[in-house]
Amino acid sequence: MNEQKTVETYQGIVVPEPVLVKVEKKDKWGHVPGLDDEELASPEELERAVLRAEWGPVLALPVQGKQGFRPDVDEDGFVFGAFASVDFERVKSGFDKARYKADKLREQLKNTIIMFQMIRQRLPKKSAGLILKHLRMGIIDLEGIADFDTRQLGTFYLRIRSLRKQIAELEEASWSRKQKRAMRLFAQLG
Repeated sequence: MNEQKTVETYQGIVVPEPVLVKVEKKDKWGHVPGLDDEELASPEELERAVLRAEWGPVLALPVQGKQGFRPDVDEDGFVFGAFASVDFERVKSGFDKARYKADKLREQLKNTIIMFQMIRQRLPKKSAGLILKHLRMGIIDLEGIADFDTRQLGTFYLRIRSLRKQIAELEEASWSRKQKRAMRLFAQLG
């Protein structure tokens, strides 16, 4: 019950205590004691960090296939800009089935090579190399291999050879078609 009231005077006038209390606006984002506000992250930076944490694994996934271009299209669906020029239409080639199939086979080849390497790591190097050499030379068949891992290694090896051969044939067919098309174009111009 010893209440002491502080009395303040301002320019000789006694001012009651509630008038002297300064009203501080609460910071809408808060603050950390001991750190300046300039050192704190902005709301945009925090939002980017959250989005990076959520979408980072998805965006880090490998993308198969090639990224193409997207021409400028107006609201009516007409193409405009450089992609609508006559020069671009001359240079741009149509859809090439052989090239598309070769790209798909290249993806299969990549996956088959990965499987081949995983199985090869489980086998001794000398025996795996000897088996592959005998398969390449035609001395043994897959049915003659009793061990499952070794037979799988041989299966993937033969699949890799077959895929590489098919890809080379498709690329050669695509190249010869492009050469024939170019020769017809030069014949028309000349």
